[in-house]
Amino acid sequence: MREQPENAIILFDGICNFCNGAVQFIINRDRRGYFRFASLQSEAGQKLIAGHPRLHNLDSIILIENGSAYSESTAIMRIAKHLDGPWKAARTFLLVPSILRDPLYRYIARHRYRWFGKREACMIPTPEIRQRFLD
Repeated sequence: MREQPENAIILFDGICNFCNGAVQFIINRDRRGYFRFASLQSEAGQKLIAGHPRLHNLDSIILIENGSAYSESTAIMRIAKHLDGPWKAARTFLLVPSILRDPLYRYIARHRYRWFGKREACMIPTPEIRQRFLD
């Protein structure tokens, strides 16, 4: 049986309102504290991306877990399986090939600034969740 890592890292677009909302959603449903976070724009985020060359041109959510990097809908499904409550069921969508899942993900990602807006700067974590962020 494969040992679970102590935690995994989620890289997110720190100026995207939708992405920041997703981070808050994850934090509120990850009572075990499995996930840690870094914005793509941060120094920590850039260092993690440097270790995974295929990620250099991505600008949305990335999950780094067990030394592997996941993006797009695969990242979302792998994140969901660690959340509290019914969100774990979303992992069943991993059975659907990513070639069918990713177009919807890309469509939402492409329009996220227009639909949800963006910030001038990355979010500043509250003291209660500060230890969950790498920067």
